[in-house]
Amino acid sequence: MNIQEISSKGIRLSLKVEGKEVGRARIYLIENDLDHDRPYALFEDLFVEEEARGFGYGSQLVNAAIDLAKKHGCYKIIGTSRHERKRVHQLYERFGFKDHGKEFRMDL
Repeated sequence: MNIQEISSKGIRLSLKVEGKEVGRARIYLIENDLDHDRPYALFEDLFVEEEARGFGYGSQLVNAAIDLAKKHGCYKIIGTSRHERKRVHQLYERFGFKDHGKEFRMDL
């Protein structure tokens, strides 16, 4: 087996209101040379503090992630979310994300 390391870049988004972080997310830019000459973006860990929800902060973070993915020339962006997070699913769908499959996970 030949193992080759590839590089990726992680970006942490932080949204502050009056000096306090009210929301955050991460985007990872991942190279995929299988059929693409451009990276894709993995959008994870979208979180808005409970008392700050309903003010559009989640939308601001999603917009920023999409803009970053475009800026870095990504051919797609994948947003992850747990099954029980229905409000996050609705938010993603409002931005044009489609339910495209399942994510399988193994905790190590």
